[in-house]
Amino acid sequence: MNTLTLLPLIVLIAAMFLLTRSNKKRQQQAQNMRNEVQPGSGVRTIGGMYATVKEVNDDTVLLDAGPGVELLFAKNAIGSVLTDDEYNRIVHGVEHDLKSDAAVVPDDASSLTETDDESADAAAASDDKAVDLGKKDEAEETAEAKTEDKAEVEEAGTVEAKAGEEPKKTDGETDAK
Repeated sequence: MNTLTLLPLIVLIAAMFLLTRSNKKRQQQAQNMRNEVQPGSGVRTIGGMYATVKEVNDDTVLLDAGPGVELLFAKNAIGSVLTDDEYNRIVHGVEHDLKSDAAVVPDDASSLTETDDESADAAAASDDKAVDLGKKDEAEETAEAKTEDKAEVEEAGTVEAKAGEEPKKTDGETDAK
């Protein structure tokens, strides 16, 4: 046989070997991680639930998901064991690595509507009206919609009256009987 015809077969076998080896390595690391779980550790299940390990058995783990909520899971359902800092950051929103000198960026738009004394003085000096970023009341919206509808009806009536034609029927109404 020619070595050129065997080359694709050899490459295919080598690729399968490497993929199988890396997959086994990953499975072994996950199994070691699950076996090293200790009570008090923060974990994330494969379903995405965050909880604290309360008790570890041979094949099961008792998780504390909240006050008075204890859940029994198979060890294989543990997706990852989290460090204390990572668990507190995700579950409790506690940040330990924040620097006090760094500028804090707010998570919401509340800072856009707040006014400081300096910005209020600057707005008064420029005589600009403040922009209202609030939501309109439903009554105001319906009143505006009615006003716009009346204006459209009046415009349509004057155009039809000028043309001297009968108004066209719409919405499925026809002259056929």
